[in-house]
Amino acid sequence: MMTQLKKTIAIGFVLTFGLMTMSNPVQAQDVQANMMKYGRLLQLIESNYVDTTNIENLTEKAIVEVLKQLDPHSVYISKEEVEKMNEPLQGSFEGIGISFNIFKDTLLVVATIPGGPSEKVGLQAGDRIVQVDNKDIAGIGIENSDVFEMLRGDKGTVVNLKVLRNGQKDMLDFRIIRDKIPIHSLDASYMINDETGYIKLNRFSATTTDEFFDAIKALKQKPGFQNLVLDLRGNGGGYLKAAIELADQFLGAFKMIVYTEGENNKRKDYKASALGEFEQGKLVVLIDEGSASASEIVAGAIQDWDRGVIIGRRSFGKGLVQQPYFLNDGSMVRLTTAHYYTPSGRGIQKSYDEGVEAYRSDYRKRFEAGEFFTRDSIHFDEELMFETLINKRTVYGGGGVMPDIFVPMDTSMRYGYFNQMVRKNIVYTATLGYLDINRSEFTQKYPSFETYQKNFVVEDELIEKMLAEADKEGIEREDESVAFARPIIKEQVRALIARDLFGQSEFYQIINEDNDVIKEALKVLKNSSEYKNLLVEN
Repeated sequence: MMTQLKKTIAIGFVLTFGLMTMSNPVQAQDVQANMMKYGRLLQLIESNYVDTTNIENLTEKAIVEVLKQLDPHSVYISKEEVEKMNEPLQGSFEGIGISFNIFKDTLLVVATIPGGPSEKVGLQAGDRIVQVDNKDIAGIGIENSDVFEMLRGDKGTVVNLKVLRNGQKDMLDFRIIRDKIPIHSLDASYMINDETGYIKLNRFSATTTDEFFDAIKALKQKPGFQNLVLDLRGNGGGYLKAAIELADQFLGAFKMIVYTEGENNKRKDYKASALGEFEQGKLVVLIDEGSASASEIVAGAIQDWDRGVIIGRRSFGKGLVQQPYFLNDGSMVRLTTAHYYTPSGRGIQKSYDEGVEAYRSDYRKRFEAGEFFTRDSIHFDEELMFETLINKRTVYGGGGVMPDIFVPMDTSMRYGYFNQMVRKNIVYTATLGYLDINRSEFTQKYPSFETYQKNFVVEDELIEKMLAEADKEGIEREDESVAFARPIIKEQVRALIARDLFGQSEFYQIINEDNDVIKEALKVLKNSSEYKNLLVEN
């Protein structure tokens, strides 16, 4: 008990020290009084409660409940979760550098990360890892979490693998020294047509700005490059700094990008610099209900300055800024410290007055209300009406960024059959097996993506095998649904094989060929008068 009491007093000392920095004496006294109240409660529980208790666990639960009362984005993160949480935003982790899949209870290498430790020692796509540090891992029901635990590790540490490779009779031995492995935030970059480049970002991380620079500079080297489609669909955000740096690439010097302000944080303005990689030329930004936070900062700034056309569906609606604060045991609180506002003054945070659960069910409510299917189903508060800064177009705050061109979600009932096949992992597994058997033929027959895209045709025999597997899985077969799904399955197969053989950009080149939002973007970019009219109030 004395140990726990000392711990409570120590925490109290830390918190009291923190109170000294508060500018409001009344507020500081209030916090100190409640801190002592909670400390007294912990002492009473430890001394007098009927059963054995875990004070640390109770404290963590109390922190979680307190943060729930504030807003949906202030959260507690345990010490164990902190490191894993940071990996996607920091842009790297330490390991051997492979993409993998568990195929027929065997760890199959899908791809090696360029420049990573596995590529350097000659590990190849299609290799089957059967031993890790002399431990058999094939046929034992291995899961993804097991793979991470075995193959990730500190930079400089060694892992020994035994690998089976098609065409090799004996197992191959590899000694791999773990290293820093980059996590890319840029999914794809390529020319959609002779005039238009395409860049897709999946998050805003520490590496986003550098990745964008490399991509846009490569596109600018292409003859005829004039227009850009920036795809932020499904991009849930990330670092504020990365969003500001990206928006800066499209806006002229000193133009406001975003400003932040909170009760305990004075207004801070973030403006564009004099340098930008794409300040001229037609720009389209794609967003949807999964575009949040940093994505909305970029889309909002582009829209408010009438710099480009926003296409898709209304974005998520997260306009709150979180600041990380570490606690004494290595855990962390991500505390909302400010609202952010677009250049016109819009606050795009959707309401959370009804509580966290209602906030999290907003997607379902929007779906049921028809917001994903018709623009007329979306209603904004007239009191939150704003104007764009150049052409005085009407825009709204209070719930995400509304696109200039609305493209409904395609939810045809006939997708049901295909979606069930995907959920059962039939399409991916069958494609992986097909490529595994025919990999040598593919690499010889299609030395470049251009030859692959032009000449490869998915065999009906492969599709029939997938349909037969769907029958075995109990997916009800209807002639109309199968006929509808067949070309979609073929497109998926072509895209998945392209990703394995060539890369992520090639995957999206195929997937985007028949995408309604991409088609709308290209239509607008092709018609200069329509593009200009969209940026002027009618």
